[in-house]
Amino acid sequence: MDSFFGLKKAGTTVGTEISAGVTTFFAMSYILFVNPEILGQTGMPTQAIFLATIIASATGTLVMGLFANVPYALAPGMGLNAFFTYTVVMGLGFRWQQALALVFFCGVINIIITVTKIRKMLITAIPELLQLAISGGIGAFVAYAGLKNANLLKFTMSPDNIMTINGKAYSAAQHLYHGAITSVVGGGGVTPALQNFDTASICLALIGLVITVILQVKHVPAGILIGIILTTIIGIPMGVTSLHFSSSYSLGASIHSLGTTFLAAFSQKGMGSLFTSPHRILLVCVTILSFSLSDIFDSLGTFIGTGRQTGIFAGEEEMRLEQEPGFKSKLDKALFADSIATGVGSLFGTSNITTYVESATGISVGGRTGLTSVVVAILFMLSAFAAPLLAVIPAVATAPALIIVGIMMMSSFNKIPWEKLEAAIPAFMTSLMMAFCYNITYGIAAGFIFYCIIQTVLGRAKEVHPLIWIVSALFVINFTVLALI
Repeated sequence: MDSFFGLKKAGTTVGTEISAGVTTFFAMSYILFVNPEILGQTGMPTQAIFLATIIASATGTLVMGLFANVPYALAPGMGLNAFFTYTVVMGLGFRWQQALALVFFCGVINIIITVTKIRKMLITAIPELLQLAISGGIGAFVAYAGLKNANLLKFTMSPDNIMTINGKAYSAAQHLYHGAITSVVGGGGVTPALQNFDTASICLALIGLVITVILQVKHVPAGILIGIILTTIIGIPMGVTSLHFSSSYSLGASIHSLGTTFLAAFSQKGMGSLFTSPHRILLVCVTILSFSLSDIFDSLGTFIGTGRQTGIFAGEEEMRLEQEPGFKSKLDKALFADSIATGVGSLFGTSNITTYVESATGISVGGRTGLTSVVVAILFMLSAFAAPLLAVIPAVATAPALIIVGIMMMSSFNKIPWEKLEAAIPAFMTSLMMAFCYNITYGIAAGFIFYCIIQTVLGRAKEVHPLIWIVSALFVINFTVLALI
């Protein structure tokens, strides 16, 4: 095992890698229940989505561990699944089978740009300033996700600021909604504030945060994992950790339902009807572009943000990436593993698979090789049998881990020359827009666009790599078309 994964060379042990894998899995296991809830609103059977999520996540993560030998886990991307449901299906009118076909095309595009080295060229084209901003921005994004999961923030808005309910324009005259309210979109009048500490779940999150902070500053081994476990246990007498084992996602029912979504992307209702309407072909192409840009840059941002800071993709690996052809470097292999996962997910019935930023929690406790990913993949497979047990762990128990890991990752901000406005503006747009928009790709898009604008104004347009110009233009086209359709 040491020779296969290179544990000694990476300065880690089997025990550390297992601990890192368990920590990463606990931090991202919520996707097993959230993904069916979101995608199920399209009419897809939730039992099938549950099993498709497990199969795609386990497959992608296993390839990441065994082929790329890096400690990253994959699963259906949050944000991408919401785009799939609320924009593509509910907003643009695609059937869920057609949406899966769009995801499949996105996977094919990802494989092509990875095999042809376009993705690798893009990484080497990103200037160091933006790489540092992406790294720190990932930290801000992760910490903000932790604050949200801990329910430490509340958001208020007046009826005047409600834009849509359930994907449709809000009307003050409408009082009843078919089924239930599944989504509410507000405008700029939404105001964040600190929650009152008057509920057990919020108090538990605060207790968990204090415990995790103490364990981390005292450098307790596997402190983040211990924090998750202790917070879960403390939540039992507080009534937050429920020991009621639900059978909502049983393996037998999931296998039976999987027949509905398996290869549905290639059915007559899917790919068979995707290009039959000439007036919708442009819409199809733009939607594929939107899926692809988000999928590519979500993963790219995670790799750059965590790999550079920890050394997983630094030094020798960066040189191999730039100089050696083929899949020689770890990052080459990681990009390939990430690219094939989306295609697998679309075949079984789930939205885009992406490298999870929660992998940073496992990396923070010492995960450095693919053994961490293999552990995560095994736990995903076991979750098909133990879903009720996983549901016991409340979101507020893993939220403190995200907050602490995010704080640690923000150390990259130290290397950014904030006193220089031409550097501060694209760095700010890249990093904090990730958190404010709750989307890694949008942060990268804002950073790229403003970097190009500033370099042009300063007479340094020729110093910007052509790929940065091309990607920035694609982002502008994407945002423009989505605003018009």
